[in-house]
Amino acid sequence: MAKINLLPWRADLRKQRQRDFAIAAGVAVLITGLLLVAIHMQVNGLIENQHSRNSFLEEEIRIVEGKIKQIEELAKQREQIVARMRVIERLQRNRPEAVHLFDEIANSVPDGLYLTSLTQSGRALTIEGMAESNARVSAFMRNLEASPWLKEPVLDVISAAGAGDARERSFTLRLMQTSPDEEEPKAEAGS
Repeated sequence: MAKINLLPWRADLRKQRQRDFAIAAGVAVLITGLLLVAIHMQVNGLIENQHSRNSFLEEEIRIVEGKIKQIEELAKQREQIVARMRVIERLQRNRPEAVHLFDEIANSVPDGLYLTSLTQSGRALTIEGMAESNARVSAFMRNLEASPWLKEPVLDVISAAGAGDARERSFTLRLMQTSPDEEEPKAEAGS
């Protein structure tokens, strides 16, 4: 039998297969690399797109926050103006109260009684005076209570000075100033 040496042919076939494998592996690595580069570029594009959207939203948020601050400042100014208007309205409404107060006190003083001092602190009044008798002080207090501009008279001190029938009584009483306008809402709220 003739001897045929197949080793070089097998070696050549093995080398060919190794070359084919190396080429296939190289092509696979190249395709994988290109795919990774494409995916990387796609992801970077999405990230850049999201960054641009985020920066746009941040800019819009800054604009809206600026407008909110302006609105808050306008609201504060509005509250200040409304408060000033209320003060002006209250002053306009209270302007005639001093006249009514003195008129009511003058009309409430009975004969035989005179006032020596009138002190006002806010809406509270303190009246000091002299009277011929305790009955005059009682009449004065009843007259004050009947007034729509005065309320809650309270006698603090009454003391007698002098001898016999000529004794005069000095007194101090406290009361609150009010107005007929203040009484109406209270009456309506109770109905």
